[in-house]
Amino acid sequence: MTTLLNHISSPQDVRDLPAEQLPALAQEIREELIDVLSRTGGHLGPNLGVVELTIALHRVFETPRDRFVFDVSHQGYVHKILTGRRERFPTIRQYGGLNGFLLRTESEHDCYGAGHAGTALSAALGMAAGRDLTGAEGHVVCVAGDAAFTCGVTLEALNNVAATTRRLIIVLNDNEWSIAKNVGAIADYFNRLVTHPAYANLHANAAKLLEWIGGKTARKLAHKAEAGLKSLLAPSVIFDDLGVRYYGPVDGHDIAALVQTFEFLKTQNEPVIVHVLTKKGKGYAPALAKPDKFHGLGKFHLDTGETLQSPTPTYSELLGQRLADFADSNNKIVAITAAMPTGTGLVHFAKRHPGRFHDVGIAEEHATLFACGLATQGLKPFLAIYSTFMQRAYDMIVHDIALQNLNVALCMDRAGLSGDDGPTHHGLFDIGYLRPVPGLIHMQPRDEAEFVDMLWTMANHDGPCAIRYPRGVGTGAVPAKKPRLLEIGKAEVLRHGTRVAIFALGNMCELALPAADRLEAEGLSTAVVNARWIKPLDTATIEFFARACDVVCTMEDHVLHNGFGAAVIEHLAEAGISVPVVRIGWPDQFIEHGTVDILREKHGLTVEETIRRIQSKLSPQRLESVIPAA
Repeated sequence: MTTLLNHISSPQDVRDLPAEQLPALAQEIREELIDVLSRTGGHLGPNLGVVELTIALHRVFETPRDRFVFDVSHQGYVHKILTGRRERFPTIRQYGGLNGFLLRTESEHDCYGAGHAGTALSAALGMAAGRDLTGAEGHVVCVAGDAAFTCGVTLEALNNVAATTRRLIIVLNDNEWSIAKNVGAIADYFNRLVTHPAYANLHANAAKLLEWIGGKTARKLAHKAEAGLKSLLAPSVIFDDLGVRYYGPVDGHDIAALVQTFEFLKTQNEPVIVHVLTKKGKGYAPALAKPDKFHGLGKFHLDTGETLQSPTPTYSELLGQRLADFADSNNKIVAITAAMPTGTGLVHFAKRHPGRFHDVGIAEEHATLFACGLATQGLKPFLAIYSTFMQRAYDMIVHDIALQNLNVALCMDRAGLSGDDGPTHHGLFDIGYLRPVPGLIHMQPRDEAEFVDMLWTMANHDGPCAIRYPRGVGTGAVPAKKPRLLEIGKAEVLRHGTRVAIFALGNMCELALPAADRLEAEGLSTAVVNARWIKPLDTATIEFFARACDVVCTMEDHVLHNGFGAAVIEHLAEAGISVPVVRIGWPDQFIEHGTVDILREKHGLTVEETIRRIQSKLSPQRLESVIPAA
């Protein structure tokens, strides 16, 4: 059966399609999204919600001359399909396939790459200013979800729009969700705009009302008078007060209304914002029922929407469950997240201790400072944020937590490789950015059991501390019911050896042990140390094995530059110990998307490469002494 989608290979094809066929195109796109993502996983809910919106944008505007800047860009799948990437769409988030976010290098229609929230408005405003300065043509359209407006940088940009350009179109995609349900006063404000009966048709009738009140002369005072009417008839409109003309709300699933609105907005010689109402997950019942789950998920069954559940709890789930256990007997423990109660596992804590749980929205900087304030009142805040998003709060970590020696615990989820999500989400830099911070303790567990012990140690430690842990499940090690306190700065020697010493950090122990087995089989006595501590280092154990062995090897799920291995080399140099050091970790480049196994194989984080590099550091004479002659 020939479908409309088979004939869409560029945005021009969307513009050439008869208007009455656009709803059918939307339905075909939804079916394609659900079918493909059931096999690949991905951000289903957000894309189902913007199908009509994306069609209308491409119907009215012309990329790449006109520029679409999608906030986060996880809702850019429909845009990819309509811009010549439909044939490759089944490869999305697969190694060598389409990225799950927009990439400037992937298509000329992707004017800006992203992956973190709140960046779109500032970038779009910069594009508009650049267009104005260079005399270029084209419109700039920023598409930002309502959750992005809880992000401080979006409000910073909004403050500068009117003073910067007279032509910018902002689409407020209001679906009431970020990943979790939106929270806070801004979410309440958007709801008041939507539900206030007097405001629904105010813009359409404002001119007629003004003329009836004061005649045609009054229309010249439209802006001022309309603002006055709004203050009487509706909630104060912050956008108009900031010099950005507000329009809406508009039904985000009515293509005709959207097209008509965008055609009108193209003619305006002032920055505008159009409030578009959409349903996250529209067209797929399971996604509508569970918007948080279907924001981003793995493979699922088409009929039911069910995903394959692991019987082993993830690190995230363990955080929420065990932190709730600790809070049962310690009323000073509080938990904070930035719009990700499910992703961080703190939903479990929230159910048991709702009064001590805080979701502050997409506002990592505020979350960190908020934790600081709680700590000054004698509380013990645990702040759970993905490693890649914790970068946004770096100034607060240095200037507010560490400098004041505040008792804040940072829990960095998704540390290391984040697989299919790619370079915007890999947590490969946190060791490098936290290692220089004075007084901050930093650790990583080898398995789930040690993870709970470390959480318990953090709960009983007074001062700044951080823990990094990987996405998903670990080895399946079952935590003890009663966790133990770990000695800070003391590594765990898993096996002794005299020729090679491998210091493995966290989940890299799973590679270090089989590598040691292989080396032992070749006659090389190999020690394996579960490093545990990034800061402070177990310098005594490092020095002991560095003096006793011929080669030291460090292994980390982190970039090598300024990582754990770099810290070991620095200490050995300061201690005056000369020994060859092999470092296994990620290279000095942004790592692409793909499965962990594929990417480790490509970049040399494997047992085989570890053995090869260790053997290359052994002197020929010493290597010959353990390898029998042929």
